[in-house]
Amino acid sequence: MAGIEKFEDIEAWKEARELTGEVYRATKAKAFDRDIGLREQLRRASVSVMANIAEGFDCGSDREFVKFLGYSMRSASELQSHLYVALDQEYLSRESFSRLYKRSTKVKNLIGGFIRYLRSGEGP
Repeated sequence: MAGIEKFEDIEAWKEARELTGEVYRATKAKAFDRDIGLREQLRRASVSVMANIAEGFDCGSDREFVKFLGYSMRSASELQSHLYVALDQEYLSRESFSRLYKRSTKVKNLIGGFIRYLRSGEGP
């Protein structure tokens, strides 16, 4: 992986970190005090996206790394589903929902691109 020496160099991880920060800021809203479970699910899913990228980086093989990237992608999808609940319960504004959903889609696209790269045999 040219130019990637540590997991912090991975674009998908960097974007997932930004997403996690946005999720934490959004879920500090008073509206989430009524639904602590959903708040925690949103946070856990976003943290899982970045954690699985980091964990997979040290797996030792592209095949194993791809498996962890798959977990990360699924966590991003879980996050998107939870965002709909937050929107439907009016814990998030349409604007906040859209911003978080778009950023999570960007993360999924970056992860998908990285998976394709690793599967192509160009990885380490």
